[in-house]
Formats: sequence, C-alpha cells, structure tokens
Amino acid sequence: MNRLTQLKYSILSLLLVTVCSPLYAQTDAEARGLEIAKEADKRDTGFVDFTASMKMELKNQQGQSSIREVRAQTLEVIGDGDKSLTIFDSPPDIRGTASLTFSHALQPDEQWLYLPALKRVKRISSKNKSGPFMGSEFAYEDISSQEVEKYTYKYLRDETLDGIDCFVVERYPAYEHSGYTRQVVWVNKQEYRPEKIDFYDRKNTLLKTLNYSGYQQYLNKFWRPDVMHMVNHQTGKSTTLSWSDYQFKTGLTERDFSRNSLKRAR
Repeated sequence: MNRLTQLKYSILSLLLVTVCSPLYAQTDAEARGLEIAKEADKRDTGFVDFTASMKMELKNQQGQSSIREVRAQTLEVIGDGDKSLTIFDSPPDIRGTASLTFSHALQPDEQWLYLPALKRVKRISSKNKSGPFMGSEFAYEDISSQEVEKYTYKYLRDETLDGIDCFVVERYPAYEHSGYTRQVVWVNKQEYRPEKIDFYDRKNTLLKTLNYSGYQQYLNKFWRPDVMHMVNHQTGKSTTLSWSDYQFKTGLTERDFSRNSLKRAR
C-alpha cells in the first residue's frame, strides 16, 4: 500500500469513526429536535390574538367531578412569549378569579392571580411554577406559551400514534425551577402540532400525560384542539379542558393584559 493510499484510508477511517460516534449521533439528534420545534413554532406564528371559551372538568381518584366555566384570551408577542388572561365565570365561589401570564422566551415567566374575595392581586413566585393551576392537573408552567428557547431538544424516533405519523421529541426545560426533568412530545408530522406529551417529575418518574384531540383549523393555518386531557399517573386525578368559540384577530391590545385588567375582569 503506497503512502497516498494509506493517507486516503486513514482519512476515511477517521470520518467513519466520527460519523458513527455516540457524540456525533447525539449532536445530530439535538439538531433534528430543535429543527422540529422551530418548524412547529413557525407554523403557529401570526395569529395576532384570540379569544375562546373553555370548560374545565376536574376529576378525582374516585371519579367525582366538578366543572368550571372559563374565558380565555391571548395576545401574540413577536420576539418574546405571549400574554394570556384567563377569567373564571363559575362556580360562584370562584367567579371573577382571573389569571394573567406574561410568558418569556429566556427569562422566567411573570404570572399574577386576582382573588375577588380578597380584592387583591397575588403574584405567583417564579420558583412555584410547578404548583397546580386553580386546583387542576395543569401546572402554572403548563399554561404559559411554550417558546422554543424554553427547552433544549433531542429527536428520539418516528412513531405512529393512534394512526397519526409523529416525530417523537424529548425536550428539557432550561428553567432551573421547572417541575420537570424532561418531557416527551409526539408531534404530528404533517401539521407540526402536538398530539401527546409525557411529563417526568424531578425524580425522572412519569408524572402526567397530556392528550390533544378534536383539532380544528382556523384562518386556514392555525390548529387548535377541542379537548386537552391531562391525567396524573401518580394521584389518579385528571383535568379535561374543552374549548369552543375560538375567535382570532379580535383587536386585543397590550392594555387588555395589564395588572389592572385582572381587577376589571368580569
């Protein structure tokens, strides 16, 4: 074997070792996961704002349930996280309770809760986002907008879920006080919308599963589910959110999402 042939063989061997190494595979999987997340975000950009009605059904381990009627509105913020306001209309004991969320891409989200019985606005600690939202199985961090920068990603595999071709992507919260070590997301390959999310707690044990169903398309672009069902595997409790009356580009502004708007919510 001459020196030129030896050199070519050495370079080829080096390339094969690099490409086949676990580090290369991991980097490739991370890039693919981030690419999927960015495409999903891109497809849901441009809705401007929306309002919707929502029925929240809380069910305990024994199957007993309670219903809450809710109104929600969201303002899209380009370059940062969205702003959202949630207002409870029933039952009577929590009527007028309202939650305001300023989601952020890189900084901790800001969240406030208005309690009409006390006539005061309570700020939710940035270290308490893993707590339950209004007694539901959704945590405060679950109800904020899911900006791409909030996570790092790793593509795991392709998988068919209930007849739907999906990418399966693992994402890891960048926020140090998150209640989760990781989340596994099934992303619809055609529409780039989430179909299912598994949440793992700080002990890396499966905590909750969120399933989306009844997707409808609005403005020929934006997909929203009719139903979001969250089950807590550790407690046996569940929360079902049933959405209706979506309205997009309604003219909402920053003024509709101030702390004063919490007290005005009716």
